[in-house]
Amino acid sequence: MIRVFKVKEQQKEATENAKGSPIKKQSVGELRLHKDISELNLPNGCKISFVNGKDDLMNFEVSIQPDEGYYLGGKFVFNFNAPSIYPHEAPKVKCKTKVYHPNIDLEGNVCLNILREDWKPVLNINTIIYGLFHLFTQPDHEDPLNQEAATVLRDNPKMFANSV
Repeated sequence: MIRVFKVKEQQKEATENAKGSPIKKQSVGELRLHKDISELNLPNGCKISFVNGKDDLMNFEVSIQPDEGYYLGGKFVFNFNAPSIYPHEAPKVKCKTKVYHPNIDLEGNVCLNILREDWKPVLNINTIIYGLFHLFTQPDHEDPLNQEAATVLRDNPKMFANSV
């Protein structure tokens, strides 16, 4: 029985070598990301791009151009880095664009509950993108990462509008 298994393994290797490079096995995270990306239904003003090519699904960028609110007319780019154990762990998301926002600090860290304590494996990339989009249409001063921006938004919305 072991001999049969060994022969089959050798045949498989020979077939892979004959075709060129061996087929890379995908991690569970890559398989899930492939599914998430194929099912994307992005809001207007959002785009996804694979800066390392389509072979690297674990790292990509999302650009958001809000169609209303304080950030109308702006373009904000986010880096997504999904761990190999995705969806059991949320992707790391950073804003590449400097922005004055209550939920995004000056280093680009994002305060979005579904990226932290409210993450569940049933959530997906589409959910995160909609969450980010929502931060631009309705910034949340009650759960801030940038305390100063949150205070200005809460106490003086007109001044906040002039600052963004």
